[in-house]
Amino acid sequence: MAGTLTRRSSLAGLSGSLAAAALPAGRGHAATTLRLGLLRTLSPAPFYIAQERGYFRDLGIDLTFRFFEAAQPIAAAAVSGDIDVGVTALTGGFFNLAEKGILKVIGGGLHEQKGFEGSAILVSNKAFEAGLTSPEKLGGHSFAITQFGSSFDYMIGRIAEAKGFDLKSIQLRAVQQISNMIAAVTTSQVDATIAIASQAKPLAAAGQAHIVGWVGDIVPYQITALFTTARAIQTNEAALRGFAKAYQRGVADFRHAFLRRDAAGKPVVDASTDAAVTNISVYVFTGDPAAREKIIGGAGWYDEGAALDVVDVKEQLRWFKSRDQVKGDADPDSLIDTRFLPVR
Repeated sequence: MAGTLTRRSSLAGLSGSLAAAALPAGRGHAATTLRLGLLRTLSPAPFYIAQERGYFRDLGIDLTFRFFEAAQPIAAAAVSGDIDVGVTALTGGFFNLAEKGILKVIGGGLHEQKGFEGSAILVSNKAFEAGLTSPEKLGGHSFAITQFGSSFDYMIGRIAEAKGFDLKSIQLRAVQQISNMIAAVTTSQVDATIAIASQAKPLAAAGQAHIVGWVGDIVPYQITALFTTARAIQTNEAALRGFAKAYQRGVADFRHAFLRRDAAGKPVVDASTDAAVTNISVYVFTGDPAAREKIIGGAGWYDEGAALDVVDVKEQLRWFKSRDQVKGDADPDSLIDTRFLPVR
């Protein structure tokens, strides 16, 4: 693993990194254009904040967002050169490309955290009324995912392991897009799916579906991660370092705005929260009267400094291999490059 850091040593230097990130790019230096592939959801919120506050520009990065409908196409876009950096869930398709030495995981993103409401297990009204009232009862039911080998495929597989039901008893329905997953549950075409809190909570509140559990309480894991290509690291390392520093500033602001808790364990909501909501709503829930409530209620967990859960990334690779969805036998350490961001 290139440049492996301990959490203590990497975070010790974070304050210096953030201070450096606040400095504008030197005059006379043209900005480096980078294209970031991501989903138009709340999960990459720190990037929205960093972009709106000019953190990438401060580091001489002209960042463009390229939005996709599912995770696996983002990895393919990096390989084809259509994007320079991606942030999304790690999938079987991603690991197959990474094992060929093409893609490298370089930092953490959204993390499923025990005791924190990130991704919900969402059940249709029809299935709930018929008795599907807890994760243990998912066996024998239909379940919507985007694609086989996707993060949703992984999550239901790990939930099956944890709750002791046979994954083969689940009727997996690959519906390609997250919006189709949600629609399939709310119309009772499938019994259940997984949806991030900002999607699931409003549906539950409106009586259109039921939340029966949270993924982070069952299988905490690194749900999204930052990645790039080996080629980009070789040719554009300096720009990627600037990109990573700007991203860390976005994560720091996100954590301050949404992840603080008071003595009673309730979220602290103040002016910093509202300012972050304004930044985020440029990209998601735009024009929605309930945007503030959805963003505050749906903000997921990001580790300090955008740290990567290396142990869990390797566990994901193990699971996909056990399902014969990853064919190679590369050293897991070779898929990860920790020179840009700290580890958890």
